[in-house]
Amino acid sequence: MTATLLTEDQQALVETTLDFAQDHLAPHALDWDRDKHFPVGVLRKAAGLGLGGVYVREESGGSGLSRADGVLVFETLASGCPSIAGYLSIHNMVAWMIDRYGDPDQRERLLPRLCAMEDLASYALTEPGAGSDAAALTTRAVREGDGWTLTGVKQFISGAGAAQVYVVMARTGGEGAEGISAFLVDKDDPGVTFGPNERKMGWNAQPTRQVILDGARLPRGRLLGREGEGFRIAMNGLNGGRLGIAACSLGGARSALDRSLAHLADREAFGTRLLDAQALRFRLADMATELAAARALVQQAAQALDEGDPQAPYLCAMAKRFATDTGFSVADRALQLHGGYGYLSEYGIEKIVRDLRVHQILEGSNEIMRVIVARGLTEAFR
Repeated sequence: MTATLLTEDQQALVETTLDFAQDHLAPHALDWDRDKHFPVGVLRKAAGLGLGGVYVREESGGSGLSRADGVLVFETLASGCPSIAGYLSIHNMVAWMIDRYGDPDQRERLLPRLCAMEDLASYALTEPGAGSDAAALTTRAVREGDGWTLTGVKQFISGAGAAQVYVVMARTGGEGAEGISAFLVDKDDPGVTFGPNERKMGWNAQPTRQVILDGARLPRGRLLGREGEGFRIAMNGLNGGRLGIAACSLGGARSALDRSLAHLADREAFGTRLLDAQALRFRLADMATELAAARALVQQAAQALDEGDPQAPYLCAMAKRFATDTGFSVADRALQLHGGYGYLSEYGIEKIVRDLRVHQILEGSNEIMRVIVARGLTEAFR
């Protein structure tokens, strides 16, 4: 991250966030991964810095930051632990959705506790049979008196079980995107249960579980936005969520690159430092260049989203695809540069590789990002 390109306020934001990542995330990341521990207390410390409501308006208890500010925050947090930074990105996506689409009562009731991370939030769109084809979801919401009853299963939900608040997409009308509405579900609502914590390749420091809605009964006031508006709300939330995950990939990969530099400077082979070998220096140069290019694209997409540019969804998809592919590739090459040490857990590189791999899948797989980009490119030829 080039400090000269940042405003004074942004530089201060990065420095504060970096201090937090180095003090509270990095020293514990390997233990959390090994023990599958979700550090809720540390998340609440992050909220004390305003990181529980990054995009939420100040009058609702948030920090009121821009998307351009947010990608700096999440890149910096991920340098300490991509798994925790990834969950914070999701929590903030949900908080923004409530702030943007919630009515005054919903904002007043939910946002202060979410911004303080006294309550955690999760996003529940994906189902066992509806991932990339999100508009095919089958969870059903039926009016019952002045409330709703929800029935269905949500799959791969980050933070599930620990989170109190869930934005759940359910079908209230016919087939397709137009029949979907968004609901605010509470962990303690009757009929809400959770599957076991999934055993995963990475992101072990946060739980991933099914959210099971077995005739879950929601009282009045739980519809987020208008009936039939849920798919649009979901996609608008994902535009920002994709930038957050893209930034987390940059942060994790940057940490892997920094570790590689230190490792090559310390190691010798054939009578010279590995860092002085031209072939390895060229690899490092390529890794740094690719990260800089990905960062520029993420920042361009964030600025477009801040400005309400009609091309923002297209740019967010492009940035998410490029940054997550690049981040994983850089981390994988960093592991190779460490040789056998990169394969050992204690060096932390293999954890970064495992954590960043899922970024190419979540918030819309990178194949779907290509669909969105291609659609934007070919729109004029329809």
